[in-house]
Amino acid sequence: MIIVQDKLVSDDVVEQQFICNLSACKGACCWEGDFGAPLEKDELPVLEALLEKVKPFLSPAGIAAIETQGPYQWFEGMQEHGTTLIDGGPCAYMTYDALGIAQCGIEMAWKAGEISFQKPISCHLYPIRIAKYEHFDSEALNYDRWDICSAACALGEKEQVPVYRFLKDAIIRKYGEAFYEELDGAAKFLQEQNGK
Repeated sequence: MIIVQDKLVSDDVVEQQFICNLSACKGACCWEGDFGAPLEKDELPVLEALLEKVKPFLSPAGIAAIETQGPYQWFEGMQEHGTTLIDGGPCAYMTYDALGIAQCGIEMAWKAGEISFQKPISCHLYPIRIAKYEHFDSEALNYDRWDICSAACALGEKEQVPVYRFLKDAIIRKYGEAFYEELDGAAKFLQEQNGK
């Protein structure tokens, strides 16, 4: 475990290799699993506010699910809010490109310049998942292993790109440049200590 500022960072975040391989997995993390993407409290009103601008980028099924259930749901199993699901399956914000690869409708609206919110930070940070310790006012960054990401692990190993480096932009978006630089320094120190 590494401590960066006041955050606990799992060794796996700096030691494991990872590069998303969408041509292999087709973005399965957007439709697999039992819960929507975790949402932070300050993201809930954001999703409500941008909904009308995002709708043109969503599928009819996604729009119907959001209109019925709202822009987010409470999931008992993970004890937090998450993105709305279509019939308990795919994320309501997911759509497909011409190659059948899942895309985020929120991110598509952002790329089109319609909104300033890129996508939920939990999606941007994946496969890092944040565990919150409110009693200690701290957070832990953990590497979430999922078999659907095996191609991403293989590509990461081939290119020798650690999880944290693959997620540089997302980590900076969440915690800032100084945090990333400290994490990078700690990772390099560990590599030297381990003789890698």
